[in-house]
Amino acid sequence: MQFTEREFVPLVFGGDINSYSVARAFYEAYQVKTHVFGKYHTGPSFRSKIVEYTPNEAIDQDDVFVRTACDFAAAHADKKVILIGCGDNYVALASKHKSELPENVIAPYIDFDLMDSFQRKEQFYRFCDKHGILRPQTFVYKKGMPLDFEMDIRFPAILKPSDGIDYWAHPFPTQFKVFRPESRAEMEQEIRDIYASGYSDDLIIQDLIPGNDEFMRVLTTYSDRNGKVKMMCLGHVLLEEHSPHAGGNHAVILTEPEMGELARIKELLEDLHYVGFANFDVKYDQRDGSFRFLDFNTRQGRSNYYVTGSGLNVAKLLVEDWVYQRELPLQTPSEPHLWTVVPKGVIKRYVTDPANREAALAQYRAGRVVNPVFKKGDNGFNRTLRMWHTYLGYFKDFKENYRP
Repeated sequence: MQFTEREFVPLVFGGDINSYSVARAFYEAYQVKTHVFGKYHTGPSFRSKIVEYTPNEAIDQDDVFVRTACDFAAAHADKKVILIGCGDNYVALASKHKSELPENVIAPYIDFDLMDSFQRKEQFYRFCDKHGILRPQTFVYKKGMPLDFEMDIRFPAILKPSDGIDYWAHPFPTQFKVFRPESRAEMEQEIRDIYASGYSDDLIIQDLIPGNDEFMRVLTTYSDRNGKVKMMCLGHVLLEEHSPHAGGNHAVILTEPEMGELARIKELLEDLHYVGFANFDVKYDQRDGSFRFLDFNTRQGRSNYYVTGSGLNVAKLLVEDWVYQRELPLQTPSEPHLWTVVPKGVIKRYVTDPANREAALAQYRAGRVVNPVFKKGDNGFNRTLRMWHTYLGYFKDFKENYRP
C-alpha cells in the first residue's frame, strides 16, 4: 500500500464496517491512512493496512473522547483533522463537544440540540408530517404509562426504542434492534423487559408494513456546510441481517439511479439547514404503492460503501467541501451497482423475487459488485482470516435466523 501526505488527516471513531468503509473511501480518493479509535481488538479496521487502529473500551465516554480528539489534533497541528463518527454515540459526542475541540479540527455536524431531537424518532416523524413525507401509522408509548392503553395499530406490529443511544447503553438478554410482537401480551412483556433494563426514553409502536427485506430502501444524503443537499444515493435493499443484535442491518444493496418521489427529502433537509451525512430507512408499502420513511440517522450508515462503490466517494465529499471549500454539484448515481457483505450463494437462496435476484446477479456478470471489507492489498493474514470467517458465517446465520 502506498500513502501520500496531505494537508488533512482523517480521525474516525468506531471499529465496525462503517469505520472501515470510510477509511477505504479516504484511501481510494487521497491515498491517506485513516486513524481509527474503536472499543475492541476486532472488526474490519483492526490490523488493516490502510488504518492506524487504537482500541480503547472507554472511548465513548465524554472525557476520553474529547481528550483523545484534542491530543490527536495537537499531534497533527500542521493539518486539518477531519473528525468522523461511525455510530450514533460518536456522532452525538462530536456534535456535543465540537466547540471544545481545537481550531484545526473539522467536525461536520449540526448543533447538538438539533441532533438530539433527531435522535428521537417521534421528532423526525413530526418533520415528515410537515413536509408531506409519508411514514407508518405510529403510537408513542411514554415511560410509566399503564399497559392497558388504547391504540389503533393491529398485530403483528413493530416495537422499537425512540432513542437508540440510550437503548443500547442498557443491554438485556432478550434485546433486539426491533421487536415484532405478534400479540398484545407479547408486546406488553417486551415493554416491561425494555424498561427493566434501565432504558428511560419513549418507545415507538408502529404499523407493520407487509413485505420482506426486498421491500426496503436506504437513502443516503450529504448536505454541505451551507445546508444545501449535494448528494443523494438511493439503494434497494435485497437482504438484511436477521441475527438478534444485527437484525435490520443491510446485507445486500442494489443502487438505484432513479430517485422518484423520495427526492422530496431534499426539501426537508434544506428547510432544517441540516449539515453532513444523513441516512434514511424507507419501506415500500404494496398496499397503496407508497414509500414510508421509518428511521433517520444523523450520519452515514454502516453500509455507506454502497455510496462510494456507486461512484460517489463519501470522503471526497467531505474534503472538497470542508478542506478545499469548493462548491459541489448535486450528485446522484448514474448506473446500478451491487454492495454485499454476504456470499453470492446467500443471494441466490434468500432473495426471493426472481427479478431482484437476476438484477443482483447481473451486477456480478458486469463486474459492478463490491464487498467493502475485502480490499485488494489489505490482506494481512489475521485480518483476512477474520473477514472470511464472518463472510462464510452468513450461510449459517441465514439458515438459523432468516425471517421473511
